Amino acid sequence: MDSLLFLCARRIVAHHPLPILPALPAHLYPILFQAAFLDGRPLVLRDLVAAWPFPVLNFQRLVGRRELLRDHPCKLCVQAVILAVVAQLRRELEEPDRDSSLRVLDMTGLPDSASGRAPDGMSVWSGTVALAKACVEVSKHQREFQRRGSKRHKGRSGAATAAAAPQPPGVDVHADLFVNGTSYGILRDALQTGAAGPLRLKCREFQAEELSASGIVTLLESLHPSRVRRVDLRFNNLGLTGLSVILPHLSRFPELRSLKLQYSNVDVRRPTPESAIGIRCLAGQLGMLPSLRELNLGSSRLSGNLRQILCDLQAPLESLELAFCSLVPADLAFLSQSFHAPALKRLDLSGHDFSQGLLEPLRLLLEETSASLLHLDLMECRMADSHLDALLPTLRRCSRLRFLGLYGNSLSTAALKDLLQKTLELPDLHLVVYPFPVDCYKPEPSESDWNFEEPMDGELLEAVEAEFSQTLANSGRTDLVWTSNPYGHGALDYFSL
Repeated sequence: MDSLLFLCARRIVAHHPLPILPALPAHLYPILFQAAFLDGRPLVLRDLVAAWPFPVLNFQRLVGRRELLRDHPCKLCVQAVILAVVAQLRRELEEPDRDSSLRVLDMTGLPDSASGRAPDGMSVWSGTVALAKACVEVSKHQREFQRRGSKRHKGRSGAATAAAAPQPPGVDVHADLFVNGTSYGILRDALQTGAAGPLRLKCREFQAEELSASGIVTLLESLHPSRVRRVDLRFNNLGLTGLSVILPHLSRFPELRSLKLQYSNVDVRRPTPESAIGIRCLAGQLGMLPSLRELNLGSSRLSGNLRQILCDLQAPLESLELAFCSLVPADLAFLSQSFHAPALKRLDLSGHDFSQGLLEPLRLLLEETSASLLHLDLMECRMADSHLDALLPTLRRCSRLRFLGLYGNSLSTAALKDLLQKTLELPDLHLVVYPFPVDCYKPEPSESDWNFEEPMDGELLEAVEAEFSQTLANSGRTDLVWTSNPYGHGALDYFSL
């Protein structure tokens, strides 16, 4: 239920312009910003930002939960805030005596509204472009202003006078940057020309898709090194050669804790002298990242090489994603004996065949991680009832487990009911993604048929779902969600663990 103060704020921002803005106490600006943003009042937001009385404006702190940001129309509102900051900086350039309070605009953590329920939301990609264009625009205006000043002083002190004119302190924009081939040019220009300009991008999380190794290096070298905590490179077809070009440039980020390299086209299943050199190079470069705690090598074919790749890491990993990595028993044996195992909070081994020789190594690994593990993904792992039954005692010892992903496995209703009953005792478990039970297909597929192309019996599935819900309600575990939908829940991010 909304507070009385918030309800009053909504009444105030319903009117534009705000007649009482100059007389407002500073402590009321945050609640008015929240009301204006959630009610979609871009003109009010523009006026609030223009008069912002604090040095920092942080979106998430002001608006609140990510769900609110995701579910409310925000494209025009985000644009209004950016344009208000641009207008402020232009005024400061034109009127040096005019000083504003705002010095940091923190837009980190904004969700991808394009994947939420808001039809006019702003995607993370368009948000990056909007910020980059704003930086380029302000830098261009600064250069034009300096040229005009130089002409006015020509014949007296020349360009030196214009250069010596006091420059406004400007605004740092803290943001998560998302770039692909379409937005590469504008972001490169913003980072390179705006680094010393009035509006400066300071990246916290950097994600690049479908770029060349040289393009990625150009952007990484242009990022301010002090704030970067995650680099996410996906679908870039880099291979070991491309990674060897990029990874040396990551050592300039002292706070880098998360590195995601999924879909990088790394395949070392068949050893060659070249791949051995590439693996040694990769291991050495990972070892140069002392703060690294999360690593994603998803869809790299690593068979038998996990030890060599992780051997130089200086500290134990807390999140390790190895989905569809063609691991062999020796890889899991190494992991369970390594100093990473007792530190792991997140483990993703989806896409491996645990119906054969990997099951016992997996069980031993889970034994070693049981005291720390919060998130376990075993989706599409060819597990049948007997395999789950073998793992269940160990799963029950994972006392801190919050998420369990089993989607895409060949499990029966009886096995899932047994899992439900026996994991109710896990107090922190709040989400289980289970597969459609094999006995809900008609005809029921065999254990060797993993494609599940037979039609689903909708009535049977509804009955199963109703029984699961009733069991949760009867047990007082309404906080625990069991779902067969693998999408839309939001993955548990490492930085929120």
